[in-house]
Amino acid sequence: MHSSRRVHAKGALSRFRGYFLTRSLRYCAGLFAVLLGLVVLVAPSAYAVETPGPTQDVLGSTSSGEVIAVEGAETYEDDGELLLVTVNASGVPGYPISNVMALIGWADPRTVVMPHEAVVPIGQSAEEYAAESEQEMSSSQDAATQAALSYLRSQGMDVDGVEVRMHVDDIGGPSAGMMYALGVIDKLTPQDETGGLTIAGTGTMDADGNVGSIGGIRLKMLGARRDGATWFLAPEANCGEVVGNVPDGLRDVSVSTLEEAYRALVAIGNGEGDALPHCAVE
Repeated sequence: MHSSRRVHAKGALSRFRGYFLTRSLRYCAGLFAVLLGLVVLVAPSAYAVETPGPTQDVLGSTSSGEVIAVEGAETYEDDGELLLVTVNASGVPGYPISNVMALIGWADPRTVVMPHEAVVPIGQSAEEYAAESEQEMSSSQDAATQAALSYLRSQGMDVDGVEVRMHVDDIGGPSAGMMYALGVIDKLTPQDETGGLTIAGTGTMDADGNVGSIGGIRLKMLGARRDGATWFLAPEANCGEVVGNVPDGLRDVSVSTLEEAYRALVAIGNGEGDALPHCAVE
């Protein structure tokens, strides 16, 4: 039995050698190059690929309950939507990609390909990446709550005893801070701020109400338009990336503080958004 297998193996090896001995050196070199190219294509890539990610209405709910749950005060419904926007990232810790996926990304105008180290620190593990993203999200939510309640307090509203909890499934990072803050204010005020429209936006939010820059804004605008938004609140600090990249059917508004963002939201809901500032090249 074993002898038969050895004879069969030797015969196969002999045919393999014979095949290449009858081919030219150029042919063999070309075949080797093709095989090497295939190996390179399926090998892990040193690049990360980003695409427009899912959106979430901060006034709505997820499988875990309300995105923004408020206790200690009366809350109000809004007929429209306030969308936080995200970016799907592959090639980051825990989500490896091959070189062929990176090549496909370069050919897709709705995709951004960049070196891995431009997205995450070198050597960061999947566990460290997930923990950092979750910590950034938690800090963003805390700051957004503080900023929103401070703004309402400055408008004469009694928010003592108000407690806010936030939860979004499978979304991390700090860039939803501004939309969280707007969502808290919207829920605690009787006005229908959105006027029934779908309004998206992005931007970090600190406890003092300052809107900060974020990454991937071009992709986030694409995701917003895809999911029905007609208005997009953009950090003033990101305006250089916004100009020339706003999808058809989406109107951008430049904001730098929570107060500006909320006033813009009210103006849009009242049908007065045309007078709001676009992003412009300085």
